[in-house]
Amino acid sequence: MKVLVVAGTRPEVIKLAPVLWGLKQRGITHVFATTGQHYDDLLFKKFIDDLSLDEPDFNIEVGSASPAVQTGKAMIGLEELLKSENPDVVVVEGDTNSVLAAALAAVKLKIPVAHVEAGLRSRDRTMPEEINRILADHCSELLFAPTEESALNLINEGIPPAKIHIVGNTIVDAALSIVRRSMETSGRYKDFPRGYILLTLHRAENTDDTRRLESIFSALGDIDRNIVFPIHPRTSKIIDGTELEKHLVAEHIHLIPPVGYLDFLGLLKNAFAVLTDSGGVQEEAITLDVPCLTLRYNTERPETVLAGGNIVVGTEKEKILENLALLSDPAIYEKMKKASNPYGDGKAGERIVGILVEKQENGELLVESSDTREVQHFRKIIKVNDSLEGKKVGDCGFEIIRIIDNGRQRFPSLDFILKKGMHIEVLVRD
Repeated sequence: MKVLVVAGTRPEVIKLAPVLWGLKQRGITHVFATTGQHYDDLLFKKFIDDLSLDEPDFNIEVGSASPAVQTGKAMIGLEELLKSENPDVVVVEGDTNSVLAAALAAVKLKIPVAHVEAGLRSRDRTMPEEINRILADHCSELLFAPTEESALNLINEGIPPAKIHIVGNTIVDAALSIVRRSMETSGRYKDFPRGYILLTLHRAENTDDTRRLESIFSALGDIDRNIVFPIHPRTSKIIDGTELEKHLVAEHIHLIPPVGYLDFLGLLKNAFAVLTDSGGVQEEAITLDVPCLTLRYNTERPETVLAGGNIVVGTEKEKILENLALLSDPAIYEKMKKASNPYGDGKAGERIVGILVEKQENGELLVESSDTREVQHFRKIIKVNDSLEGKKVGDCGFEIIRIIDNGRQRFPSLDFILKKGMHIEVLVRD
């Protein structure tokens, strides 16, 4: 089996690292390519080094551009690479322009796509990332969902359960693996007074909206703790020379350049709390027991909110300060710190590689076309009766799309045991 792994940005590198580790450990032939969407050394190369990865074999070098130009350049370059390398499967992660480009280029050539972190939904179609992740999911043959909720999102969009695998989130693998080394080798967090708040801010819906930036930065001035802010190049470029920049000139605000993964995890692990608009940081925070306040109005990581480790606060100054004040209550603070991590046990990368190998050995690593010329498909909901009670989903002899248990949707894992009174949605062929 030959695997092509494509990463275009820093978050993709972090979350694909456990997959690359697993492929290398098992001696599986693989090619590592980057689109060059993130090309700054501090945003890409430093993360390659910190995660002990080999340098990418290929770089498409799309650079900075509009979404359409960036996606188009990446598709053209990746199509050429796919034709020359002829992989058995293309592995992508997340929701960037690079992910969309790789998924489209591969599926057009009938090369199966494996999407890591499939099924995330913010339900905000104004977010470019939301469109990217939806389209990437529907181009994929293997969908590695981090949680049951994300798997159910896929089912509700008509994707067959057989394509979906709940594996956990690879960011847990990466964070737990690297944080130990971070604490031993990176002392960056010691540069700042204890009890600081970590801030990350880079999403377009915030950085491209002057009113939102003004509100967020104004709130920073009223926070009575030190704030450590590794400023993203995108954010820095937008505020450079503007009135917004003046908000950050304060003794308690420590503005620093972007940091590598070792330094970042050390800063996060030792923070009192984190303010962020990043999806990955929401996951890393709950993994490392750090209370998180999300500077957005929605999140595709609702599991972190339901678990109690994350609060979506928006960007209004009053709401930011009001929610941050809640953390002054020791009971609330400890409850957020101790929130259960919904993203798994840190073995997602191992599971993903195992599934890829199994699919290849069974001849199932391919793009298939369902022949419906003589067979019609429709869905039907039936109630679990005496004949089905106690059976595993995989032993029923027909395809179960979803399970309704006391009004709650459940994913139809093959080993899920049916109980009388449940309702199941099945695919009927006639």
